[in-house]
Amino acid sequence: MSRLKGTVMVVDDDQDVLYTAKLILKRKFETVLLASSPEDILKTLKKSVVDIILLDMNFGQGRTSGNEGIFWLREVLKNYPDQHIIMNTAYGDIKVAVEAMKEGAIDFIVKPWEEEKLLTTLVNVYKLAKSKKEVNHLQNREEMLAGDLNAGLEDFICDSPAMQSVMETIDKVAITDANILILGENGTGKELVARAIHNRSAYSRSALIKVDLGSLPEKLFESELFGHVKGAFTDAKSDRAGRLEAAGDGTLFLDEIGNLPIELQTKLLSVLQNRQYYKIGSSSPLPFDARLICATNADIRTMIQHGDFRQDLLYRINTVEIVVPPLRERSEDIIAIAEHYLKKYIAKYRKSSMSLSSSAIQRLKQHSWPGNVRELQHAIERIVILSDGNTITASDFPIDSTAVSTHTQSTTVNKNEVEKQMILKAIKKHNGNLTKASEDMAMGRSTLYRKMKKYGIV
Repeated sequence: MSRLKGTVMVVDDDQDVLYTAKLILKRKFETVLLASSPEDILKTLKKSVVDIILLDMNFGQGRTSGNEGIFWLREVLKNYPDQHIIMNTAYGDIKVAVEAMKEGAIDFIVKPWEEEKLLTTLVNVYKLAKSKKEVNHLQNREEMLAGDLNAGLEDFICDSPAMQSVMETIDKVAITDANILILGENGTGKELVARAIHNRSAYSRSALIKVDLGSLPEKLFESELFGHVKGAFTDAKSDRAGRLEAAGDGTLFLDEIGNLPIELQTKLLSVLQNRQYYKIGSSSPLPFDARLICATNADIRTMIQHGDFRQDLLYRINTVEIVVPPLRERSEDIIAIAEHYLKKYIAKYRKSSMSLSSSAIQRLKQHSWPGNVRELQHAIERIVILSDGNTITASDFPIDSTAVSTHTQSTTVNKNEVEKQMILKAIKKHNGNLTKASEDMAMGRSTLYRKMKKYGIV
C-alpha cells in the first residue's frame, strides 16, 4: 500500500502513546516524528516541514486542565500561522478541545483512539493542508502574472532597417527553444524583444514570468528565483513558489542578468544543465521546463575577464544573442515613436488634440537621446502635461543635442564619484571589514567587490 508523502509529528509525554501512534501512522505516512515534550515542536519546525501536528492537551502527571495544550497551540500558530494542528484529548477534555479549535486547531481526536478513526482524521487533514498549499501556489503565481500583465508594454515601432533586422532575428529564434541573450543600452526595449519572442513561440500558451534582477535586493535573489518551503528561514511562515516554478512551461525572463551574484550564477548554471532545481529548505528536486531569455545592458565579456560573471554560464544563456540598437542608430523611428506616445498621453491626461510642429520634429531628430526610447517617452509625457496649446514647438523641448550628451556624461561621472566615496566611507567606518561594509550599504559582497574593481579601490 502506497503511503502519503507527508510528515506527521506526534507530541505526547506518554511513551506508550508515542509508540502506538507511530505503528498506526506509518501505515499511511512516509514520515512520523515523535516528541515527548511540546518544547521540541518549534525546534523541529525550524529544521523540517511538518504537515500535521498531533498535540496532546496535557503534559505531566495529574494535569487535566488542558492549559498546556492551549498554550503550545498558540505558540506554534504565532510563529507558523499556517500549521495544521490536531488536538489529542481524553473524554473529559472535550470542552477544552472545542476551545482549542476556536484558537486555531484544525480538529481534535479523543483517546484511546480507534485506529481507523485516527487514520481517517489525519488523512483528511493532510489532504486539506495539501490543497491549501496548492491554492497558495496558485495565488503566488497569479500575483506574479498580474504584475507582468499590468506592465503596460507597447507594441514595437520598428520601421528602421536596424530594427527590421532585429525583428527578422526574433521571427527565426521564436520558433525554437534556444536560450536567448538580449543586449542593449538602458531604455532600448529589451523587454519588448523578450515578449515578442515569447508571443511568437510555442511557449506562449503559458506565461512569461519576469525577474528584474536590477531592482531586486540581493538578499532576496535566491528566494525570488527558487522559492522556499515553510520553516526554511525565520520569516518563511508558509511555502512560496519562486519564479522558476511560476514560469512552468512558459518563458522565464531574467532582466539585468549581469546583476546576479556569482554564487547564484553557479546555481543557475546547475539548473540549466540538469533541468531541475530545489526550493530553499527542500531536498526534493522540481523540474525546470521553461524557456530562458536573459537581458542586460552590462558588458558581460568584460565582467568575465574581471571574474564577475561565469564564462560557462554565458555559453548556456546565449545560444543566440540579439543586440537592440540605441535610438540614435534608428533615427527613422523617432517621430513615429514620439507620435505614438503623444497619442497615448493625450488620452491619458484628457487633453485636446495636439500635434508636432516642423520645428519640434527637427529638434527630436537632432537630439542624441542617450536615454533612448524611455527618455523620448518621458519627454513627450512631460510636454503633454505642461503644454496648454495644440501645437508642440521646438521650444517645448528643453533639450539640446550636444549639451545633453555632455551633461549626461558629466552626470554619470558625478554619480560614479559619489558611489566611490560612499564605498570608501563604509569601508573606513568598519575598519576594512567588507562584510559589514556591504551590509551597511545594503549591497551583496560580490557586488561590492565588483564596484571596488570598477573604481580601483584596493
